[in-house]
Amino acid sequence: MKLKHLFLAPVLAFTLAGPAAAEKLSLGTISKYLNSLVTAEGAFTQINDDGTISTGRIYIKRPGKIRFEYDPPEETLVLASANAVAIFDPKTNQGPETYALNRTPLSIILARNVDLGKAGMVTGHNYDGTATIITAQDPEHPEYGNIQLKFTGNPVELRQWVINDDAGSSTTVVLGDMQEGVSIPNRLFDIARNTRQRGGR
Repeated sequence: MKLKHLFLAPVLAFTLAGPAAAEKLSLGTISKYLNSLVTAEGAFTQINDDGTISTGRIYIKRPGKIRFEYDPPEETLVLASANAVAIFDPKTNQGPETYALNRTPLSIILARNVDLGKAGMVTGHNYDGTATIITAQDPEHPEYGNIQLKFTGNPVELRQWVINDDAGSSTTVVLGDMQEGVSIPNRLFDIARNTRQRGGR
């Protein structure tokens, strides 16, 4: 699976579940929420570049860790851990394709300290009547792409993101109801361990 299949497709309009925000959330409020988000688990739906839909389960453990388990028949696995992103293709027993996490916009929400007020990081801050939409990039490396984040309020929740990568592709990921503060073992994010379990070298 190529990197673009994780970080793909046009921004689509979704009706977001959960309570609507009364007004646009501030950058400080959203930064505080992301920094308080230590662990989360739930279902996700991904809109792929060709218009197909993938589903699966997501595990987040901040800072720096995320796991996408794709449902059959796809059964792809994507891990971020130890400053790397690894993509496991179920059709091969080779080791995963790996990329530096800091070269993907996903690193912004997995950072130890999220500061959306940092100069040059936020390039868009809008409210669509339902959600606050933040467009953010690494101000030191805008060429790596950007991430669009959708948040509802009361309480603040991350509902969706769109990653536009350095290859010009985008991926939309819509989150289902997320359980926060759950216990998630580090082994789920261990790239070497998962490589061995999948028979890769």
